Amino acid sequence: MAQIAKSILFRRREDDAPVLVVASGANRVDEKKVAAQVGEIGRADAKFVREKTGYAIGGVCPIDHATEPIALIDADLLALDSLWAAAGHPHAVFNLTAQELITLTGTPVVDVALRETARRARKPKTQ
Repeated sequence: MAQIAKSILFRRREDDAPVLVVASGANRVDEKKVAAQVGEIGRADAKFVREKTGYAIGGVCPIDHATEPIALIDADLLALDSLWAAAGHPHAVFNLTAQELITLTGTPVVDVALRETARRARKPKTQ
């Protein structure tokens, strides 16, 4: 699961710019970490994703978008030898290395993962 390079699109609130996060399939994205890098973000609906990327949700490729996104790559992907990314369709993927992904996208690598300690801190206490 970690080898899946999932492409998640957000909407930057200040200017409606698409924000692409390519994250390890094993990670949830910490929206606060992304916002610290690019400014306040919000969720992107299916229409926004299709309009800005040219792809349907579930098939968003990390490259070749209709509108150039602000993009970030999950640092955890660097530890993996091989990645699988969506190839523009929900039932198509392609294989590449993290370094190839960085080269193809020209995207900075940052920590965007929601860590377990952060998850526990957010859970309400139960009696």
